[in-house]
Amino acid sequence: MKLYPIESGNFKLDGGAMFGVVPKSLWQRTNPADSNNMIDIAARCLLIEDGNRLILIDTGMGDKQSEKFFGYYYMWGDDTIDKSLAKYGFHRDDITDVFMTHLHFDHCGGSIQWNADRTGYEPAFKNAAFWSNADHWQWATKPNRREQASFLKENILPMEDSGQLKFTQLPNDHILKDSALGFDIFFANGHTDKQMIPMIHYNGNTICFMADLLPTAGHLPLPFVMGYDTRPLLTLDEKEQFLNMAADNNFYLFLEHDAHNEIITVQHTEKGVRLKDVLHCNDIF
Repeated sequence: MKLYPIESGNFKLDGGAMFGVVPKSLWQRTNPADSNNMIDIAARCLLIEDGNRLILIDTGMGDKQSEKFFGYYYMWGDDTIDKSLAKYGFHRDDITDVFMTHLHFDHCGGSIQWNADRTGYEPAFKNAAFWSNADHWQWATKPNRREQASFLKENILPMEDSGQLKFTQLPNDHILKDSALGFDIFFANGHTDKQMIPMIHYNGNTICFMADLLPTAGHLPLPFVMGYDTRPLLTLDEKEQFLNMAADNNFYLFLEHDAHNEIITVQHTEKGVRLKDVLHCNDIF
């Protein structure tokens, strides 16, 4: 097995929204804001090469939305999925599986693109299966009013229309062992229903793709919960469970949204689970 970080493009989000009820005087220590109160956000995906399979976890925003839409997110840098794949000698047509932690636009938008004459949409990975789970699919295709702006039908419905959509099993508890993708999955319901956190066993270590359970290293303190989460009190419990497990087992936490910290480890302290080490993907992969 080989792992590759895939940068799909950076953007900015409101720092207050990213940290909920936490005062700016606290969160800006780790995530400094610009004059518009916006903080740097990455969309760092992960490619798993495992035998004949090339599994891409999340796909970023993509590029099919309007200029007005992208104007809200202050895109920066020149990273794209295609450039990142080419860096490692791959093309999007090589991808066999696209695993989506959840179906918010910044995690799955790159899965679907305009067709050639821009009259409709088609899979951006024509040879890949698209993986979600049945409960989250139901949640996303019949969205509540709080999340409906994040679940864009043009990102989601074409997956089913293409015939390439597949669902993982659902766990009896929080963790699905040895999923169809070859890794374990931690299911979390605080951010959105049935978000999936891949736990990849790699060279004797466990690499956890943290998605929106832990967006940045600055979100380690338990009360530091995003304003976007639908069930923040549940996020508190899920973070506590996962971070204790990560500290106990020295998991490597791959941060999808932290523009400046790629991988971290955590440790138990008198204040709870806190940062231990900051690492680059090249240190581990």
